[in-house]
Amino acid sequence: MAKMRLDKFLSESSSYSRREIRLLVKTNRIIADGKCVKSPDEKVDENSVITVKGVLIPYRKYIYLMLNKPQGYLSATEDDHDPVVTELVPEELQHYKVFPVGRLDKDTEGLLLLTNDGQFDHALMSPRKEVKKRYFAILDAPAEKEDVEKFASGMDLGDFTAKSAVLEITEDPRKVFIEISEGKFHQVKRMCEKVGKNVLFLKRVAIGKLLLDNTLSPGQCRELTKEELELFS
Repeated sequence: MAKMRLDKFLSESSSYSRREIRLLVKTNRIIADGKCVKSPDEKVDENSVITVKGVLIPYRKYIYLMLNKPQGYLSATEDDHDPVVTELVPEELQHYKVFPVGRLDKDTEGLLLLTNDGQFDHALMSPRKEVKKRYFAILDAPAEKEDVEKFASGMDLGDFTAKSAVLEITEDPRKVFIEISEGKFHQVKRMCEKVGKNVLFLKRVAIGKLLLDNTLSPGQCRELTKEELELFS
């Protein structure tokens, strides 16, 4: 098991800054494997039992969040004009410095993943993986059988040709589900416009086998469970 400095362990696994950790060490408030820590550069490992002011701090380098993105937020970590999705992360998790996996348009809501694990982001967003993204849309005109066929056959959008996609028409033909394996800018809206319909409302409801938790209100997020993470392995 690789060793690391105690302050690295705590700065990655908690909201304590390195300055705060030094002060806690000086006041004998940190215990590592049953012994009072005397220096922030003491060596520990991922399995070390660390308590700060009596509270156990397990080691966690990476975090994976499911967000029900509301409209009006950008899929970014910062912006000079608009609010960004990372502002919705609870304060106690802000120190992980997560970023969005892929993106949703500003006026699109629904399932968005946030993480600080670059490898997870790359694996999920790699075009070779062809991870399906499923959306619920409300259109300004009824979808038709011919639209289903056009979505399935692929679609030339000018700057790129969209791969075969699935269009499912519900009992109300203005309400549809759309499944794509790409994620180009405004792709779903552009595909709908190509068949003469405008999207009035768009919500992502699934990424691969992961479904949006319907108990999350817009703007709320939670950590993925172990079982949910395994859906991407």
